[in-house]
Amino acid sequence: MWFKSGALLLLALVALANGNTTSPGTPISTQRKVLCYYEGSTALREGLGKSIIADIEPALPLCTHLIYGYAGINADSYNVRSLNEALDLDSGKGQYRAVTTELKRRFPSLKVLLGVGFFKDPTDEKTADKYLTLLESGGSRTAFINSLYALVKSYNFDGADLAWQFRQTKPKKIRGIGGSLWHGFKKVFSGDSVLDPKADEHKEAFTVLIRDLRNAFEHDRLQLGLTVLPHVNESMFMDAFLLKDSVEYVHLAAFDQKTPERNPSEADYTSPLYEPTGDGERIAANNVDAEVRYWLTNKTPPNKIVVGIASYGRGWKLPEDSGPVPPVTVDGPSPAGPYTNESGRYSYAEICTQLPGSRLSTLDGAAPLQKQGEPKKAGLYAYRVKDKKKKLKGMWVAYEGPESAAEKGAYVKAKGLGGISIFDLSNDDFRGLCTDEKFPILKAAKNMM
Repeated sequence: MWFKSGALLLLALVALANGNTTSPGTPISTQRKVLCYYEGSTALREGLGKSIIADIEPALPLCTHLIYGYAGINADSYNVRSLNEALDLDSGKGQYRAVTTELKRRFPSLKVLLGVGFFKDPTDEKTADKYLTLLESGGSRTAFINSLYALVKSYNFDGADLAWQFRQTKPKKIRGIGGSLWHGFKKVFSGDSVLDPKADEHKEAFTVLIRDLRNAFEHDRLQLGLTVLPHVNESMFMDAFLLKDSVEYVHLAAFDQKTPERNPSEADYTSPLYEPTGDGERIAANNVDAEVRYWLTNKTPPNKIVVGIASYGRGWKLPEDSGPVPPVTVDGPSPAGPYTNESGRYSYAEICTQLPGSRLSTLDGAAPLQKQGEPKKAGLYAYRVKDKKKKLKGMWVAYEGPESAAEKGAYVKAKGLGGISIFDLSNDDFRGLCTDEKFPILKAAKNMM
């Protein structure tokens, strides 16, 4: 019902008039994008971690896009829905309307998109595969498209950012030579390497979904962005060569390569730009540069590729007998911080206030963390050695700081890529608690780009 005849021809003529020879429906801006994500539910936090819309406004002059999240999928109807209606909808606190109408009035050039998925849509045993089963029916795909279009139009969003919750790959376990041989032998007969028996079907259907959603959006000049989530095998689930023509950008969320949930006994850099140096068994593809090269190999225009930068870190308990140089033997997630209140996950403000020279101390334990890392290649980490006499708990945290974020901005510029993302604004130091400078990660990456 949304398709309009002649729309492709019209857009092609507009593209030619502007000197753009790319495929119809895929406008490419010469301006590098700065995608600023904002998770609306952080307005419900308590204390210094609470981030309301007014708190993110100082960042918006640096952003080309604001992606407000998150919406999810109703497992019965496959309609798109707000994950917090009391917060987002007009019948509640109306944050959808606040970010689209009020913020766009103050920042006319800002594009505000609705974020869908991003592993924020909770599932249980019954609904775990709703993002896959939706793809298997033309009727369910149509229900998804029509409901997303209606929600975007009703609340005056400029489009949507789709972060499809495909099944994540299993974490790689540390094995000796004997263990690796046995595991490989077992996989041949047990078939435990099959992540999705219908992967080919889902891959083809996802391409159709994105194409049809693009067609539904283009008459109203709505934008469609694609986010590739961590630990999603895009070669299995996404046809990169075909998808590139239906989206404005491909956002590579190449962070969370190691997390306390997936890797409770081994800590490492979470968002390396290149493969880290040093000892230890690592997966060569688990870095930003490898992700970028994959999409370039599949003919994605460089100026459509957006590099994701996480403004939070991952923390583990550091045992007394473990050294700090990654990869590190650890003992599960470290205690929750006071802002995010999540075990093993800290906003940059929670980390930087624990580094030497900070005015505050917010993480578990009174002693500051020692800062180390390879910002030009792998990222940053900080640690505190366990000391029973002083009753200090050991901690090891991998994170993104202004130095490493700047390197990613410089990388984007050097490679001629489409831009950067900050995930998300509420996890950057939006209050300026560490150095009196607000949003230091965003500013460092943007300035270098």
